Amino acid sequence: MNPIGKEIPNVSSSDNRLIIYLIIRARQGKAPSIRRLPGLDAIEEAVGRATEMGRPVHFSPGIVELTHERAPQTLAGLSVLSYVASLCAKYDTGLVTTIMKPDVYVVAEDIVKNAFLVEGKGERYRPDMVRFIGAEQFAYGAAAVGIMHREKVAANIMIGAWYAESLMVTEGGAQTGGIQITGSATVAQLPFLVIASDYCLMGEEIYAASAYLSKDPTQLAVILGQDLAKAATIAIMVVGAVLLAFGSDVVVRLINSQ
Repeated sequence: MNPIGKEIPNVSSSDNRLIIYLIIRARQGKAPSIRRLPGLDAIEEAVGRATEMGRPVHFSPGIVELTHERAPQTLAGLSVLSYVASLCAKYDTGLVTTIMKPDVYVVAEDIVKNAFLVEGKGERYRPDMVRFIGAEQFAYGAAAVGIMHREKVAANIMIGAWYAESLMVTEGGAQTGGIQITGSATVAQLPFLVIASDYCLMGEEIYAASAYLSKDPTQLAVILGQDLAKAATIAIMVVGAVLLAFGSDVVVRLINSQ
């Protein structure tokens, strides 16, 4: 048990010990902060604009399944979906969530339904708020664009893993005239998302989205711990490279001895 009476995982690595320490501090009221991410700040504006216009919001968590190597991007998208669905429930705004993979569809449906229940708007939830529209990327892209145009969405939010269909979908979203917020850690698709979007989250920004939106102390502490570990790793690499250039392999030997 930790000092505030909550269980902590039984781990032994130094990185995990650092994260555990930061979690304890965060739960004691010393939560770290995350730099401002305009793309995430704009979500409430986008939903608010859709509410004023009486038009729905379109959301997609990407096109990869939960067993894919890029599944963390899908999970990041689903965490943002929870926030978007809560806002739509709060403001009585229409929501259309398009899904390409069956396993993601089941999770997304539960997330949206739960968000409406938490906001006390369970009776306003409709099954067609989450739609499974095909298991092939370009079929999905064409269907998503068609839905956005037919339903005249006022905001298009796409957070997840994307491939060649990304430009098709974002172009379609841009043509609706609504606010477009995208994000991905798929490097090859980022140029297309940046060009077609009003706001774009790049790389690890999508993984910080859940902590940023929820302001959960534990999640914020984990983000800080991971960043510190990465900074330490980069510092060791730089020092090791410099020492090797001067003929010393002390850092290499130190790492190999671990």
